Amino acid sequence: MESFEYNANPGRVVFGRGSLKKLPSEISRLNVSSPLVLSTPQQIQQAEALEKDLDGRFAGIFSEAAMHTPTHITDKAVQFAQSQKADSIVSVGGGSTIGLGKAISIRTGLPHISIPTTYAGSEMTPILGETADGQKKTRNAPKILPETVIYDVDLTMTLPVGLSATSGVNAIAHAVEALYAKNTNPIVSLLALEGGSFNLPHAETHTIILPHALAYNAPSIPQVMEKLAGCFPESNGDAIQGLNVLLAKLKVKRALKDFGMKSEDIDRAAELAVSNPYYNPRPLEKESIRELIRRAWAGEEARSDF
Repeated sequence: MESFEYNANPGRVVFGRGSLKKLPSEISRLNVSSPLVLSTPQQIQQAEALEKDLDGRFAGIFSEAAMHTPTHITDKAVQFAQSQKADSIVSVGGGSTIGLGKAISIRTGLPHISIPTTYAGSEMTPILGETADGQKKTRNAPKILPETVIYDVDLTMTLPVGLSATSGVNAIAHAVEALYAKNTNPIVSLLALEGGSFNLPHAETHTIILPHALAYNAPSIPQVMEKLAGCFPESNGDAIQGLNVLLAKLKVKRALKDFGMKSEDIDRAAELAVSNPYYNPRPLEKESIRELIRRAWAGEEARSDF
């Protein structure tokens, strides 16, 4: 029998096809009537579409959500929410928009309804990562969780193919880490590659780092690797091979340099990684971690020879 620790997160989930139509009743259920709708600039049409469902019962739209939840954007959103007399928050989008919703909610106490359009999973965690002055800081508190999450399956059908692929692998990364992690942040945070001076996109970074991180940890988690080998098609008993095959079939970008990371950033990233306090099943060895990051930067296939 395996021992484990589990903390159940509170929250309400509304799931199904067309469940977006239930938004007005969910707003009423929270005893509010004037929500501020959040989105990124790219998803403003989805925010505007909610106007019809809300029949004019909303405070306005704030469409400036950005990666890594910059605090200056949150400041601006909070001021806008207050000027519009919003009494609640509705976030529609992926991790960037949900993160902004969390940040506004924890600052103001306004209830937050989240409508995810990707597989990021941020809506189900009490974790908030914010960026200020080039540094990303993370905090964890139950009040960060949205009060309600509406999963409308139809929304996933509008995702571009590339985003659907990386968002799906991002979800796999969270699930994989859960097999061995001890209440840590997502696996990419271990390598300190998000936010700060690197400013890399969340899902795409997870997609690139996951096979390399697994390859590094493989000697310390043989049972996990065996389970994963049974999950990935064409693994032939080797989870790393199976993951490499999957990413090749998805035709996703495999190099961090394609997203703006520079070769001179590799050493700094390695320094940040080994100074990171997060638990890892294998001790962090600086030269091996540097090589891991170099391979991810160059776009090489993962291999277990660290």
